Amino acid sequence: MLWTAVGVVALGFLVALEVAARHYGTPGPLTNQVQEVIFAPKSGPLLYASMALMMVVLTWRQRFIAAGVAIGIDVVFFLVRWAVGADMMFGNGALWVMLGCAVIAVTHRTGQERVLLLKGVGLGLLLVAGRKTGDAWLLITSETRPGVLDQYVATADQALGNPSWVVGRLVQATGPVGSHVLDWVYIQLAVAAVVVTLYQLRNVATERRFPGHHLVRTFLVIGVLGPAVYMIFPVVGPIFAYGADGGQWAMANVWPNTPPPISAPHEMAMATGFDDILPRNCMPSLHTAWATAIFIHSRKAPRFLQFVGAFWLLATLGATLGFGYHYGADIIAGVVFTLTIEAALRSFERGWDRSGIQLVVHGTVVFAALLVSYRYLPMEMARHPWLFGPLLILAMVSVIHGYVRTTRLWDPKAAPTWKPEPQPELV
Repeated sequence: MLWTAVGVVALGFLVALEVAARHYGTPGPLTNQVQEVIFAPKSGPLLYASMALMMVVLTWRQRFIAAGVAIGIDVVFFLVRWAVGADMMFGNGALWVMLGCAVIAVTHRTGQERVLLLKGVGLGLLLVAGRKTGDAWLLITSETRPGVLDQYVATADQALGNPSWVVGRLVQATGPVGSHVLDWVYIQLAVAAVVVTLYQLRNVATERRFPGHHLVRTFLVIGVLGPAVYMIFPVVGPIFAYGADGGQWAMANVWPNTPPPISAPHEMAMATGFDDILPRNCMPSLHTAWATAIFIHSRKAPRFLQFVGAFWLLATLGATLGFGYHYGADIIAGVVFTLTIEAALRSFERGWDRSGIQLVVHGTVVFAALLVSYRYLPMEMARHPWLFGPLLILAMVSVIHGYVRTTRLWDPKAAPTWKPEPQPELV
């Protein structure tokens, strides 16, 4: 019943976004997904990563067959597109395989096997739907929030030493190699999430059940709740508000060489419309939030995946700041946002208790306090960086410390193994 309720809510949410997108003259997430059955997908790697998630419920033989069928279908699509001169992109085969598995589950499976296969298909399609949902959300933020609050965040960011300007100059100094690496990490964040999730779900096919909590759940909740904050606190980022990419709407062209001056902030108008969409997707930094979730869930994985989780988090922070997509204040808010969501999901799974409620309330209060301070205290923060800078860091650290301390108490302790004392030999 829980899975049914989640499916109904997700479908209703997608329909609502479809209607909203249609209102602004563009296809919504459902239409875009249906189109990818035939037309070139937007992201082939994402579709294959979604199929890999779905295949955790299959046996190894079934996985090889599914992968072979997907590749075969993509080869056919590739040849047809090449012949007619259409856009080239792979991934249709993976989507066809997922839809085919859904049909097989309904028509050729019964009982627990049907439920498990449908859960696998749903898991894969949810990852794809999450991407489409995000695209629709970004359009809606652009259309409904013509004014942005970048000047407020940039002024508050003075308390942190303007980290986007600092990291932006460092990335420029690394040349094209550093930029390409960070750009690839930034774009392929979902693929890293799938790698960690595959490890968490490695035993689903044999145990015939999913674990109580895994990374995809956190990813989806972040993707659903984050854009709601965009609507409350619209921000476009330094490279658009203070850089060349902002064009005629930019406050100035000073990023990343010259920090913005300290002056009374006010709401500023930025580009709107589908043709030159500029999403208000900075506060909080969801790339930071997702990378933080990958880091958290990789801590109990083998050492290689722990390294991957740490690398992806550091590289994502470098990309979000170094490319001018986010302010330092966004990063702090993103970390607090993720830890609060992760604490709520784990508390829901294990059963709410006092420690879980306190942790979620603490994270929620800190997150709200950050948004309020960015909006109403930016001048005080800029004028007294020696006070507010450490306070911002301490607020984030308090949530990190609370999460680590509380979750350590939640984790089961290994019971000591009793060993009988050696008996003296009888002569």
